[in-house]
Amino acid sequence: MGTFIDGLKAKAKADLKTIVLAEGEELRTIQAASIVKAEGYANTVLLGNPDKINKIASEENIDIDGIKIIDPSLGNEEFAELFAELRKKKGVTIEQARETVKDPLYYGVMMVKTGQVDGMVAGAINSSANVIRPSLQILKTAPDTKIVSAFFIMNVPDCEYGENGTFVFGDSGLNQDPTADELSEIAISSAASFKTLVGSEPKVAMLSYSTYGSAKHDLVTKVQEATKLAKEKAPELALDGELQLDAAIVESVGKQKAPESDVAGSANVLIFPDLNAGNIGYKLVQRLAKAEAYGPILQGIAAPVNDLSRGCTAEDIAGVVAITCVQAQAK
Repeated sequence: MGTFIDGLKAKAKADLKTIVLAEGEELRTIQAASIVKAEGYANTVLLGNPDKINKIASEENIDIDGIKIIDPSLGNEEFAELFAELRKKKGVTIEQARETVKDPLYYGVMMVKTGQVDGMVAGAINSSANVIRPSLQILKTAPDTKIVSAFFIMNVPDCEYGENGTFVFGDSGLNQDPTADELSEIAISSAASFKTLVGSEPKVAMLSYSTYGSAKHDLVTKVQEATKLAKEKAPELALDGELQLDAAIVESVGKQKAPESDVAGSANVLIFPDLNAGNIGYKLVQRLAKAEAYGPILQGIAAPVNDLSRGCTAEDIAGVVAITCVQAQAK
């Protein structure tokens, strides 16, 4: 694990939080809970059948002694009544609510809603849509937030760019084709997430295949409009665009292509114009630069709930638990 995630684990230890792992019967999730326990930076709760979870742990020689296990299939009347109240305008009956909260993802989010835990991590075997849906239905969006979005924290080894090789890539996991206004909101949220998790000042680049009007197209215009809106909404933020990737992160290129910019050449928050670019970008960096990629991390939800890539390792899950803890501390 890199120094970045180690730093987050140290932050997490300073104010211990409890994170529910909704996919508690899944091997990597059980392994992650054991890692977190051994390193002592959070308390975890596993959701699932206790006999099945303990059997897997025993067969794989995984230490989960002392880790709380809850079986959502047994139901929870308090959760059912609250969910029915929250969704009554949608016609949800108490009988429907009783069945819904038996779903581990809904049960986990209800634990967050009622303050029994500080955050939830899931997505190793569930789609992003399935993880996000109960979060929006139960927790809603955070105050002053217009859009829920997702980012990856990229930690690139031996890298002179960004914040010692650390970047936030947004939105690289959720919104397929954001409007200019949505893109401006994603940029502002991503900057705040960078500040919370990395602890340094964000420098935000609104990415395009064009720098300062070097190309003309509707795709470029969208990024230009998003940049203008973001600057109006958050004038204190170091943010600029539209910038090509090399102009955004390479000092010599930034000076050549955008000499008046206070972001060009030193950006550490990269905002992609759509999900095609964002998804391709993070996977290229992860595979070719051997970067650690943590995410997709959700932002804009009223409490920390984080998604995972279905190709994640146990160590990845443990890292996202640390991130979720630091987000919970910031709340």
